[in-house]
Amino acid sequence: MPPTKDSGRSNRGPAAGPANRAALIAAAREVYAADGLNVPFSAVAKRAGVGQGSLYRHFPDRTALAVAVFEENVTDLEEDTAGDERTIDDLLDRVVAQAVVSTAFIDLINAHRDDPAVAHLGGRFREVVVRLVERERAAGRIGDHVEADDVTMATGMLATELARAAPADRAEVAERARRLFRAAFSPR
Repeated sequence: MPPTKDSGRSNRGPAAGPANRAALIAAAREVYAADGLNVPFSAVAKRAGVGQGSLYRHFPDRTALAVAVFEENVTDLEEDTAGDERTIDDLLDRVVAQAVVSTAFIDLINAHRDDPAVAHLGGRFREVVVRLVERERAAGRIGDHVEADDVTMATGMLATELARAAPADRAEVAERARRLFRAAFSPR
């Protein structure tokens, strides 16, 4: 049997699945943050250093990939806001940080709200908001007029505005939105 050319990478088979998935999600954040959703889907696989077959095995389309990105985002929000000292301001800080690197996915997720995976993430996010609203109300930091749906809407508006803003303007947009939310949410 003739010797084969070593490509420098060994095929680890199914054992590589979790690492490939993580690499694809990280690559998607980079590729789409830099160049938007018009970038070929295959560019994600290339940036991740995996084959297109691996990309399609994990994420059959851009929506599935966006769901995976937002799954990580929601998990981060759940963990970051778990402590009793955490506030709605902390949630808004995290949403701003996430939106800045996930801008290309925001419209894609919004366009697929009826997708069961997207709806599930929305439910998990709402649970985070409900917990924070209850905590903030009990501490007297927000008014009784503020509902969880108000905060959910505000974070969605903030993320959408950040996605549409020029990168250089995003900090100003975030601060303007925060001032509006503080005024709207404050006790009356």
